[in-house]
Amino acid sequence: MEKVVFINRSSKVVKGGRRFNFSALVVIGDKRGRVGYALGKASEVADAIRRGGELARNQMVPVSLKDATIPHEVYSTYGGAKILLRPASPGTGLIAGKTVRAVLESAGVKDILTKSLGSSNAANVVKATLNALLSLRLREEIYKGRGMTIHKVKPTEVPVVPGSAVAAPATA
Repeated sequence: MEKVVFINRSSKVVKGGRRFNFSALVVIGDKRGRVGYALGKASEVADAIRRGGELARNQMVPVSLKDATIPHEVYSTYGGAKILLRPASPGTGLIAGKTVRAVLESAGVKDILTKSLGSSNAANVVKATLNALLSLRLREEIYKGRGMTIHKVKPTEVPVVPGSAVAAPATA
């Protein structure tokens, strides 16, 4: 899924007038934990978007997700942009600004709370968000790196004693 985050127009003054060039910041993802971004440049907007999409597709990286959210809270910076990502319970939705939302939607995150602090420069916000996603690690990965195993704990059954207050609530 390709999303155009920001389009910039730059001009160069030449003998016959102004020459315009365009750059498009494009984020692409498969909504299953892979996401990439790129800056495509061309003399036409459509060409800049197309080139940005092709470059982003080649630069896709996997990110760790836990169901429809992220495994833990993370804070990341890039330049003046600061990003805070917090996992959220199912049904919360994607609470994020335009730039952060593009990256998270492309990665496949559905429930998350975010706050963008500092600079609103689209390129730096995208880079900070991607850095935050890349710094996420699942519990299994951490345990494996430490040479440990995860033990599944079975819930114990609580015996119900006949005549106790827990078994039958009193009626007035």
